[in-house]
Amino acid sequence: MALAWTYLISAGLFEIGWPVGLKMAQTPGKTVTGVIFSGVCMIISGYLLFLAQRHIPMGTAYAVWTGIGAAGTFIVGIFLYGDPAGAMRILAVLLIISGVILLKLAH
Repeated sequence: MALAWTYLISAGLFEIGWPVGLKMAQTPGKTVTGVIFSGVCMIISGYLLFLAQRHIPMGTAYAVWTGIGAAGTFIVGIFLYGDPAGAMRILAVLLIISGVILLKLAH
């Protein structure tokens, strides 16, 4: 079971990579690199999610996967791309993270 959670957390981290790759692709001269990076992250993320769902219920796995991806992408956006980090946005991401933690504890 611990391996399944390792797969799931890794899948969530790769889930962060594909929107970052798409953002990277918008930079002149990095279009191909960004799209390739995005595609590789999608494939790895999907495969790891597939492996995790062998032992973790689908709804839990999907919620955790998207939660890690959403919160991680939010954080990367702030630090690498200057996305806004207002109090309400930070609270919203903390709620997502809280939900992911509760799903893990409830499993």
